[in-house]
Amino acid sequence: MQLTPFCLMLSCLRVSPDRSQFFMYESISLSCEDQSNSTGWQVKRKTSKGGVRPCASGWGSSSWGSKCIIGNTYPSDSGVYWCESVDGEQSHSVNITITDRTVILEGPTLPVSEGDAVTLRCSPKTMASNSVYHFYKDDHRIGSSSTGEMTIHSAAKSDEGLYKCSVSGGGESVSSLLAVEASHPSSSSPPPAHSCSVSGFRLMRHLVVGTPYLLSTVLLALIYRDRKRARVVAERRGSNDVIMEIVT
Repeated sequence: MQLTPFCLMLSCLRVSPDRSQFFMYESISLSCEDQSNSTGWQVKRKTSKGGVRPCASGWGSSSWGSKCIIGNTYPSDSGVYWCESVDGEQSHSVNITITDRTVILEGPTLPVSEGDAVTLRCSPKTMASNSVYHFYKDDHRIGSSSTGEMTIHSAAKSDEGLYKCSVSGGGESVSSLLAVEASHPSSSSPPPAHSCSVSGFRLMRHLVVGTPYLLSTVLLALIYRDRKRARVVAERRGSNDVIMEIVT
């Protein structure tokens, strides 16, 4: 899965394996990747039954520092997970679902950037030959596959939505959100077209305002040049008259 996960500047919650749906009894590893000067990052979660509490609080779970491992997951572990510092700063949250269904949809846990390639996988608990996998977005079928994979080659904002999958002769997964964030333009990218239009308008305005002054300046310069030339000619004529009188 070739994609660029979206992380906030404070901290980023990493989920391993990188998906938001899990079968019962699977193991999940969560960790906080600190990208700030804050200290004491801890994985926290909010479930429908347990409220807000540290990540590892059940049997088979462990937590140390900014990492947490849930050894045997149950549907009660489903909920929202995030990283939180001792100062109360929070990272982007991840919605994790533990299901007792026979099919899950594997997709990125964090939002992806526009233009990324995203692969969704339909994973049945028990593999069967000659299965056909169907993919849905917002409850509308968008494609089928014999490999169990569907790839969005260049993610766009319109691809954002709730995705799920089903297996022919089998079950159906729950829905998971695929979020798409706007990519940041590179510094070398050309300016937007409207900027060029605005610059052209400003140039025309300056030309319209400045042209009369420019013409006036040129006209005054021409008048000054003609008067100077006339004065020089007159002086030369006066000098010639004096010389002629002396010769006579």
